[in-house]
Amino acid sequence: MTDTTSPTGCLISISGLSRRFDTRLVLQNISLQVPRGGVFGLIGGNGAGKTTLIRHLLGMLKPQSGSVQVFGLDPVTCPVAVLGRIGYLSEDRDLPNWMRVRELIGYTRAFYPAWDSGYAKQLLEAFQLDPQAGVKTLSRGQRARMGLLLALAHRPELLILDEPSSGLDPVVRRDILGSIIRTIADDGRTVFFSSHLLDEVEQVADHVAIIHHGKILLTSTIDQLRETHRRMTLRFPHAASVAPPLPGTLSAEGSQYEWTYICHGEADQLRQAAATVGARILDETLLTLDEIFVTRVLQ
Repeated sequence: MTDTTSPTGCLISISGLSRRFDTRLVLQNISLQVPRGGVFGLIGGNGAGKTTLIRHLLGMLKPQSGSVQVFGLDPVTCPVAVLGRIGYLSEDRDLPNWMRVRELIGYTRAFYPAWDSGYAKQLLEAFQLDPQAGVKTLSRGQRARMGLLLALAHRPELLILDEPSSGLDPVVRRDILGSIIRTIADDGRTVFFSSHLLDEVEQVADHVAIIHHGKILLTSTIDQLRETHRRMTLRFPHAASVAPPLPGTLSAEGSQYEWTYICHGEADQLRQAAATVGARILDETLLTLDEIFVTRVLQ
């Protein structure tokens, strides 16, 4: 198949996307580029706009303003060309309860010429799913595994997962993460997933974007994000009733001579800034993704 990735080299390209439901603005001028290959994590709390954004990627919603391209195509006007190359697992795990597992596999297989029956069988065994079981009898964890099997078995170029671990126990969650990692092992495959579980994103993502109240607060590689956010405790030569100003400060707390900053910037620049104001660094640590998220959201 001809590669129709956008001219920017990105698999997903979103520009100026806004969406309103009645009077509520759910997405506000979203611009986002997702590169080909690897894992891209979209993180945000409930109601941040994650699912609405994903529905635009799948062509389920038409942009009210802005544009969305997947593989360089509009998913609304070119649904067959786009959706045939995507695997999707929804947060709802919405599966037809009147089918058996084997029937659902056979039904789904008909929509994908590239369906890999051998791989589907491997996943069926790995996920410990009974082909004779009724879908309505599956537990929440089993439904998630079933949905993931259907999303993976045609070996899609792009796998989209909406809160893949929502409500699942740690064992099932580990299985799903393992499957994501196996999916991206093949060159050129891409995973885009939303989650409010930041430790999960931190384990598997190469790139991350933070969305809050329908706005993208930042987007970065996970390594760069970690390296440019740190906590520094400084001792100043003179007491102060408010935190002395420091470039890159996101938040600060303390009193008198000692103040602890959460900063954004290159390490050497932050250290030089501290030295310039005569402060001595007592402690310096990198932040977890969870700490970065909380700091950014509370700004």
